[in-house]
Amino acid sequence: MAQPARQPGAAAAPDQARPFVVFDSVSLAYDESGNAIEDISLSIHEGEFVAFVGPSGCGKSTFMKLCTGLRPPTRGTVEVDGKPVKGPLKISGMAFQNATLLPWRTTLDNVLLPLEIVEPYRRRFRRDRAQFVEQAMALLRTVGLEGYEHQYPWQLSGGMQQRASICRALIHEPRLLMLDEPFASLDAFTREELWCVLRDLWESQRFTVVLVTHDLREAVFLADTVYVMSKRPGRILDEHAIGLDRPRSLEVTYSEPFTNLVHSLRSQIGEIRGQ
Repeated sequence: MAQPARQPGAAAAPDQARPFVVFDSVSLAYDESGNAIEDISLSIHEGEFVAFVGPSGCGKSTFMKLCTGLRPPTRGTVEVDGKPVKGPLKISGMAFQNATLLPWRTTLDNVLLPLEIVEPYRRRFRRDRAQFVEQAMALLRTVGLEGYEHQYPWQLSGGMQQRASICRALIHEPRLLMLDEPFASLDAFTREELWCVLRDLWESQRFTVVLVTHDLREAVFLADTVYVMSKRPGRILDEHAIGLDRPRSLEVTYSEPFTNLVHSLRSQIGEIRGQ
């Protein structure tokens, strides 16, 4: 199936010849109590959508910190785009369970925030503000927030705040998007609606996504590959390729192949928790 045309400034087409993210025998210990994650080796290709699931405390969020350079590994190496990760990555964007919008800034100004503080955008923010506002407005239209750009966070619903948070994570056109339980605090209908928003953004731009989630339906609906982690110290126990056709509609969540994948993951994680 042909891929949709990219917008100007979007990342280059995925290069499947060389992995984009590489973990080689990576372990991390926060303190003397032992490793949070242990001996993780895996590769993620550019444009791939991967999800990590597992019991609480298994190190899913720790993986994200290592991937973005917020924590160095105790042992092993992490590479992104062919280079060792030695500090925070400028090519990454992040969204979390709580939208963490600044309450004194409007929706538009919250979305623009990364461009005010991240180079090379920071140095030209005042000069090119009109262009950046146009980019932000285009993102807000994409996620259904047109008309709310001048509202403050307290004037938005939880789902609207999370839409704005995703726009903020994408405004600087990152090649790597890290999502840490981004929809966990939302009701079921809003959560599924935002799955589709994220699906459409990814289908149009094909940035690389690492999703950490406890929602197995979410993982199967969105991801190309789902990694199952053990209890602490977190290790990769299994890798599930999600062979469902794309683009995926919500109707697929009622299909037998989908429910079989979810039940398989649930059984596996249940066994891990019971060990």
